[in-house]
Order: sequence, then C-alpha cells, then structure tokens
Amino acid sequence: MRHGNKNNHLGRTASHREAMLSNMAASLILHKRISTTLAKAKELRKYIEPLITRGKEDTTHSRRTVFSYLQNKFAVSELFRNISQKVGDRPGGYTRILKTGFRKGDNAEMCIIELVDYNETYTVNEDKKKTTKTRRGRGKAKAEEPKTESIKQQAEVEEIQEPVAVETPMVDDVQETVETTDTPVVEEVQEPAAPDAPTVEEVPPIEEEKEKEKENE
Repeated sequence: MRHGNKNNHLGRTASHREAMLSNMAASLILHKRISTTLAKAKELRKYIEPLITRGKEDTTHSRRTVFSYLQNKFAVSELFRNISQKVGDRPGGYTRILKTGFRKGDNAEMCIIELVDYNETYTVNEDKKKTTKTRRGRGKAKAEEPKTESIKQQAEVEEIQEPVAVETPMVDDVQETVETTDTPVVEEVQEPAAPDAPTVEEVPPIEEEKEKEKENE
C-alpha cells in the first residue's frame, strides 16, 4: 500500500523511472515543449525545476551535478547558456502544464508541458500588467483624467492660434527686382537707306518725250 507515499512510481522500477525522467528532462530542455501523460508531466515538473534553479549558477560543480541527472552534455550546455539567462529573474515556476484531452485506447489524460518563458502567447509584458486599484485610487484617476485632457486641448488651441509667418515681398522690393533684372533690350533695326530714286514728278511721261523728239526732227 502507498500510505503517505507522495511519489508516483508510474508502474516502473526505480532505475527505469529515473532513466525515463532523465530522458524526458533532456528532451524538454532541448525542445522547450513535449507532449506526455498528465501523471508523467507532474513527476517531471518536480524533477526538472530544481535542475533549472541549479543552472542559474554557472560553476563547474553545478554543471557536474546537473550532468549526473541528465547524462546529456548538449542539454547541460543549453541549460547553462540560454535557459539560465531566460529565467534568471523568475523565482521558480519554470514549467507550465496544459491539458489536451484523453488518449485513444487506454483513455489516459494527455497534456503538454513546456517552459514558461519560451511561450510568447502567454507571456505578459511588465508594462501591460494590471495594477489593483481601490475606490479612492479610481476617484483620483478619474479626477486627473479631465485635467490632462484640458491641458492637451489648450496646447492644441495654442498651436492652432499661432499665425504662420509668411514672408511677402513689398511692392517696392518687387519694383526693384524688376528694374535690376538684366533683360536684353530689343533695338529697332534701321533698314539701310535706298539710293535716291526719282520721284514721280521728276520722271517725264513717255508720250511727252516722243512729242519732243518729233518736234526736234
């Protein structure tokens, strides 16, 4: 009988149970998430969380202690290099168990066990954490909100009322610029004077010349 015995033997011998938990812990460290039964996940959580706490102190003694449990040098290096930095500020509670239903065949309850800091869906930024407020605190917050809004509105009105200074040239300046601009002046081209041609009056008509010739004859 199991009176007062809190450890779940999982139907295995001590050596088989230790080897199974060691293998599952190494897989969880390398892959950050594994799927297993709920009973195994609860035992694995008690097995791996002390090792993660030990991983925060990167010393030779800590590495040898963790290696004696995991027996996997790649898992040990991953724990001390990456995971220890990720969970450095967390005081315990490094894993999360999510139930996924029941397995077909033996109807065993299944779940997913994962490292908390490697699931971005459930991580909450410190800025977005909700702070508890009392009634007095809410009253102060409500009283302060309209003040800030009125200050913002006043600032916007002041920005709008400020006239935009546009440099408009005066009339005198425009005239000066027109006068100073060097524009080529088109000079009137004088046509060359034609030779003195006899006027109409000076040219005798042809008939008169003929009559004079006849008289001379």
